[in-house]
Amino acid sequence: MSQPTISGIQFTAPDSTKPLLVLGPGLGTAVEPLWGKTAQLLAEHYEIIGYDLPGHGRSEPSTEQWTLDGLADAVAALTSEARGTTDRQVFFAGVSLGGAVAQRLALRYGDLFTRIAMVCSSPKFGTAQAWQERAEFVAKAGTPAMVERSAKTWFADGFIEHNPTDSTALLHSLQNAERFSYAHASIALSEFDMSDELAQVSTPLLALAGEKDPVSPPEHARTVAAAVQNGQAAVLENVAHQGPTEDPEGTAKILHAFFSGQNVEQHDGDQTIGEIYDAGMVVRREVLSDAHVDRATANADEFTSDFQEMITRYAWGTIWTRPGLDRKMRSAVTLTAMVAGKYWDELAMHVKAARRNGLTVDEIKEILLQTAIYCSVPAANVAFSVAKQALAEYDEQEG
Repeated sequence: MSQPTISGIQFTAPDSTKPLLVLGPGLGTAVEPLWGKTAQLLAEHYEIIGYDLPGHGRSEPSTEQWTLDGLADAVAALTSEARGTTDRQVFFAGVSLGGAVAQRLALRYGDLFTRIAMVCSSPKFGTAQAWQERAEFVAKAGTPAMVERSAKTWFADGFIEHNPTDSTALLHSLQNAERFSYAHASIALSEFDMSDELAQVSTPLLALAGEKDPVSPPEHARTVAAAVQNGQAAVLENVAHQGPTEDPEGTAKILHAFFSGQNVEQHDGDQTIGEIYDAGMVVRREVLSDAHVDRATANADEFTSDFQEMITRYAWGTIWTRPGLDRKMRSAVTLTAMVAGKYWDELAMHVKAARRNGLTVDEIKEILLQTAIYCSVPAANVAFSVAKQALAEYDEQEG
């Protein structure tokens, strides 16, 4: 598969004294109507460039299938050229498919980008079959056939009626997109899945979601922020899937704060109890495994169900979702606490969780050796026995 050709768009005059901000569009959108108003609000602080997907906006149609990694390579090349020989900071923000590019850039080009934001995006979009079916449909029917459907999912209720110019401009970019290029982008999305690689991302990453987004709801953003090593999540109120168009002021404010090094993470006071619980359940399953959580849920009864809910909401939804420590560090702290408290069943469970979170067997051994000094040699002696059995069970279950 080839690296796609993309057209760069200069939103502001070149200025090497300012940080460079690169903006990415989503499937079916051109970057200028999507990001135009937000870029105007950010222009004082950054030199801003964008790009159009193949067959969208100003970019020529694609003649071959491409991948999101190929697109990320093209974006990195465009960025390096715009940055020139300066050592200025470089930032990226991408919407939807552009948010998928953001995740690949954060994983593969952390040396180039200082901070990265994914907007109205997800670590995985639907199923491969659904995207392949969409690609076939659009290749035959053309992109105008997607306008009515997209109008219902792109914007929050009432936006089109109150903002006809902005919504029409974005929908026109969909209608004018070349159908085979749209199909190529759909196939690229069918192969995209960051679920197993998020923990490797060390580049500071903001997951900015729309409160009303049916495609990439806020829980997707919180899952990403919790999984990466240095993540934050924030939500735009009354926004669906096109944040920079629907709320330019809110998008610009949060992005500038994040790129400036501020903490924009939204926590308990910004989430409903249900949202905290849902985010906690996602992390609990990722760390402890679906099988473990399913057993705990199935065994819950009238006497224990409140306790299970409390664990999910507070331990997993409030603490394990915080961005201050990555999951490996949280596992290391938890293992030590389990040895100190002599909670041997919990230690076995968290040894397996530590392996899922990326700790190696040697790293677990070093943690237990240190507990011999600070928690007592007898406690460490039991801990090694428990951990050895847990590691064997993990290898049997996961291998």
